[in-house]
Amino acid sequence: MSHHYSGVDFGFPLGDARLDFCDLYAFPKPGDPSRSILIMDVHPSKALDPPGSTTSEPFAPEAIYELRIDTDEDVVADIGYRFRFSRSENGAQSATVRRVEGVEAAGAGDGGVAIIEDAPVSSGTDAQMTQAGQYRFFAGWRSDPFFFDAGGALNDFQFTGDDFFADSDVCSIVLELPNSELGDGEVGLWHRTLVSEDDANWAQVERGARTQVVPFLVPNEEKDAYVGGEPADDARFVEVMAHSLEHTGGYSQEEAKQVAGTLLPDILRYDPTRPVAYPDNGRLLTDDVADPFMAILTNGKVSDDKVGPHDDLLPEFPYLGPPHEDRTEA
Repeated sequence: MSHHYSGVDFGFPLGDARLDFCDLYAFPKPGDPSRSILIMDVHPSKALDPPGSTTSEPFAPEAIYELRIDTDEDVVADIGYRFRFSRSENGAQSATVRRVEGVEAAGAGDGGVAIIEDAPVSSGTDAQMTQAGQYRFFAGWRSDPFFFDAGGALNDFQFTGDDFFADSDVCSIVLELPNSELGDGEVGLWHRTLVSEDDANWAQVERGARTQVVPFLVPNEEKDAYVGGEPADDARFVEVMAHSLEHTGGYSQEEAKQVAGTLLPDILRYDPTRPVAYPDNGRLLTDDVADPFMAILTNGKVSDDKVGPHDDLLPEFPYLGPPHEDRTEA
């Protein structure tokens, strides 16, 4: 199969920034290792190419944002947390969270048991949190914890330490829960976004767990197939991503296939009883994921974008700093 390397693409699913997956984090709750913090960041406040601001509405009401959990290492979802958001009224949205298990978790739809209802979505600097039984929940605009010289990556990996995300915001979905709700032992985590095709069917338009894989390694002609697929089938993309690695890093064909194989399936493994160590086990908000990925892309030629973690993180829930812009309507 022949693939054309299309270069870096920071475009949004269906052209809608609200549907865009940014980052996935998983770590034990500080001070209470019996509980875990799971964070899905979507909808960046800034677009890179072309540059500009995105919409102020945090989440797409026509979409389902879902955190999928594989508990038995077959890379098929056994548990799902589905997040739906109301239409904006005077700039305000609310959230409903449903939990699904078993066969239903492996499928697509908006079913499940409601565990949180009518939770307020934050648009301002104050984090509006919801406590519901054993769960704590937050959704809304926060300071983007991701750090990366994105401009340098577009300039042939010539990094200057200019953090594109230093003053950026992102829409965060934060769920605190007992480890027992994740199953027993290591799990595989990934995010997906679905939009309604009609009254009965849903289309998956975004998914991921590893940051930056799609924009850097999945060519445009394969992007729809990739984001619409399942991690269990990711082996079919090894050659696609290997071809990209041949271009970015000068790998031989065989070397590129071996490296691509280490990046798939596109899930985040997490065992709350073990120390966090991305990409092998969970991810902290301060983990530098860009540097090791740049080293992979360039075959070790570049391994430092000269950017470090942000200093506005919080020591307590929801852990992400307040947004740089207050989007609350007067």
